[in-house]
Amino acid sequence: MRSRILSRWIFTVVVPLSLALPSVGAAQSAAAPTLPIVVPSGPGSAPDIVARLLGDELRARLGAAVVIENRGGGGGIVAVNAARSHASADALLLAQAAVVTTTPVTYKAANYDLARDMAPVAVVAETPMFFVAHPGKGPKSLADALAAARAQPDSILLSSPARGSIPHLAAELLMIASGVRFHMVPMGSSAQAIQAIVSGDSQVSVDGISPLLPLVRSGRLTALGVAASRVLPGFEGLPLVRDTVPGFEATGWFMLFAKRGTSAERVQALNAAVNSALASEDMQKKLQTSAAYPVGGSVDEATAFLNREKARWAEAVQRAGIQPE
Repeated sequence: MRSRILSRWIFTVVVPLSLALPSVGAAQSAAAPTLPIVVPSGPGSAPDIVARLLGDELRARLGAAVVIENRGGGGGIVAVNAARSHASADALLLAQAAVVTTTPVTYKAANYDLARDMAPVAVVAETPMFFVAHPGKGPKSLADALAAARAQPDSILLSSPARGSIPHLAAELLMIASGVRFHMVPMGSSAQAIQAIVSGDSQVSVDGISPLLPLVRSGRLTALGVAASRVLPGFEGLPLVRDTVPGFEATGWFMLFAKRGTSAERVQALNAAVNSALASEDMQKKLQTSAAYPVGGSVDEATAFLNREKARWAEAVQRAGIQPE
């Protein structure tokens, strides 16, 4: 499910937004309804940026007073609980992949399943994982890295952000898909993982594109592969992981949820508004600035995607031997 889904939606959507939600003109004639969007991280974070970009577009399309509510903490548990118990029946949750898929299986306090406890609206955007190497001490290509790890398991040191993070688990998925074993070195943060690879303390690393691309462009790191389904606009010339490991992709993503019990008509209308927003060239450019790419698609496609991703990342958690805390 990628931008081709968004393109298909533009021609096939059958729930006219104007039939399900007030028009901008109608909203202007009365007090604009409030549309809270709860975000599981602080201002300036990737989820916050995506939420604010989307909020601006929804404000224009729905005539609603969109309010971003940052509720960080607990791996996303605080935000999920806040959204589920929100005083407003119209409250939404904009959550990143880890909050949806890995927090429920790594935190004992996370007694939620968003596929059950909230109503999926749409996958808003994705940001692929990026595998890189140290130019002097690391492999020259992903094929070289896999060959070395296959010949001598644990011979390649791979640094990643925190244990259980999406980048860390993306490396676990790569090992599952390729049948090799790296020596995993989860660090405390992205900054620490990047420092390890830049200094040569690790040979390979993985994270989102945004923090690593400048280091590749400057020659301080070597690009091994972007874990995307296609060559991304603005990143032509970078290798894809799937060129070496067929079919492989691993992305962080951002999904919008409505409260459980929200009518199907309203969920469909919100979905239509999100897809309309993602079709905007201005929105696409702003997302790309943050190394995020629009996804879109129907409610059913979002639900199917969510269920696939839950199973996939849960397998990675199990493979990594991570126990709930």
